[in-house]
Amino acid sequence: MFPILLTPRTTLREITEVDADSIFDCFSQKDVIRYYGQEKFTTIQEALVLIDIFADNYRNQKGVRWGIERLDTGELIGTVGFNQWNQKHKRAEIGYELHPQHWGHGYASEAASAVMAYGFDTLQLVRIGAVVFLENKASQHVLEKLGFQKEGVLKNYMYQNGKAHDTFVYSSLPAT
Repeated sequence: MFPILLTPRTTLREITEVDADSIFDCFSQKDVIRYYGQEKFTTIQEALVLIDIFADNYRNQKGVRWGIERLDTGELIGTVGFNQWNQKHKRAEIGYELHPQHWGHGYASEAASAVMAYGFDTLQLVRIGAVVFLENKASQHVLEKLGFQKEGVLKNYMYQNGKAHDTFVYSSLPAT
């Protein structure tokens, strides 16, 4: 059964095909994907493919991605979750994105904090990493607010729009 997480203002829940319009709306925004490592969506089919990828990753225990649903409106405003989940080595990478209408209101930090707690407490992770484009100051701020430590630079780590990009690598370890 897919885990549901509650935060003060959101429900983090499974993303399904009924969310295709919201996923498309988010991933078709140039500002959302600017530092995402993929191209902007141009068809609803791309959203459906991404939803299938999220579902396959969860079924195969390679990742878990939640939809961020506002409690007050029921609106899906983005996603958050783990990529590169490696059970043997007890690590995963966190990722998130929000529709620009919801930037600057603390939703990313709130959702990521709940996902981190789930990762450390339930999945028993010993490391949560994050990879962030050097230019993505907003995401760096979210990670630092959540206690992540910057570890270094990964050269030419992400390829997007015909160009290789350097990224920062961050990590968070469970409290000891």
